[in-house]
Amino acid sequence: MEYILLLLLILFLAKVFGEIIERAGFPSILGEIFAGVFLGLLWFEPGGEVLSFLAELGAIFLLFTAGYLEVNLTELRKASRLALIPTIFGIAVPFLLGYLLGQAFGFGFLESLFMGVAFSPTSIGVVVKTLIDLKYLSSRPGSVMLTSAIFDDIIGLFILAIVVTIATINQLPSGMQLLFIAGKLVGFMLIITFMGLKVYPWLFNIVHRMHVKEGIFAFVIMVALFSAYLAEVFGMHAVIGAFIGGALLSDIPFAKIESVQRKVSGLSYGIFVPIFFAFIGLSVDLGVVQTAGLFTVLVIVLALAGKLIGGFVGSKLIGFEFHDSLIFGIGMMPRAGVELVVLSVGKGMGLITDEVFSAIVLMVVVSIIVSPTLLKFTIGMKEKSG
Repeated sequence: MEYILLLLLILFLAKVFGEIIERAGFPSILGEIFAGVFLGLLWFEPGGEVLSFLAELGAIFLLFTAGYLEVNLTELRKASRLALIPTIFGIAVPFLLGYLLGQAFGFGFLESLFMGVAFSPTSIGVVVKTLIDLKYLSSRPGSVMLTSAIFDDIIGLFILAIVVTIATINQLPSGMQLLFIAGKLVGFMLIITFMGLKVYPWLFNIVHRMHVKEGIFAFVIMVALFSAYLAEVFGMHAVIGAFIGGALLSDIPFAKIESVQRKVSGLSYGIFVPIFFAFIGLSVDLGVVQTAGLFTVLVIVLALAGKLIGGFVGSKLIGFEFHDSLIFGIGMMPRAGVELVVLSVGKGMGLITDEVFSAIVLMVVVSIIVSPTLLKFTIGMKEKSG
């Protein structure tokens, strides 16, 4: 009964707080996090196997849905050449700053590596509405930004896979162990790619002819769970498999029927994803946030500056002029879904402390608020100068 009440409160408050935040002009993810923080103030504990499991399902469905609905492999291949250099710089600079910050505060090698991973992802969805409102989404910086953000998440998740595998063996890998880790990654990619290119199209053709209700929808959900499970079998985290599994459905017409996409989106964003974000809020140590010391300030400044600098330099190298490079760098600053999934993985594996967890959640909140505001200002500045 206790968990039923908690689940009811989470979903109710997540939607109420999300609506308030949306009406204020910010993404509803903030409201869902604040719902968890609010529940924490009511003395609800984030522990408990049931809630943890539901939150893990939320992370799986968040990344599966991102891959399933937002990634188009055909378009990604076409746009990859232009976006590759900005992506590399947009990951390398914040990764390095995160790693160096960890080292400066006496973290171990693995913990510092994880700080680098946590600084790497981008959430372009946070600024998409701003780009649309200002008619900038179809511009050259806007379109490269979208592609680069997808690559950001893919590369960041693969780096996470390597760090998780190293953490699992609990020591720095030898040459043979590195080969073994690489072999597992390659083996996983070969199997899941074969499934996506050969097996799934055949199976979806069969399911499409079945008379059972919601067969295609059920099979899409099975792909999500199978991909997550397969990743864990190969020593990676379930969310990595879920994201790739979702992306591999992008070229299968029967898997992308509009009514099925709506149902997958409804299941994810209606139930599981709000639970995940509320769980993040529940897990925040408010004492750490209130005393936001030098470490927390540096996390916020370096994480945002790393994306801004990396995006600016990378886009300049492919020929963007000053204002467009600045717009690109700011557009890569916000963090949200993937960042928080990475964070929950690190906390679950004991790679980060409560202080680090809370500092990075605060950075995510700040980035969601600051980035659209800076973007509006910079685009306005460009239009005045032009």
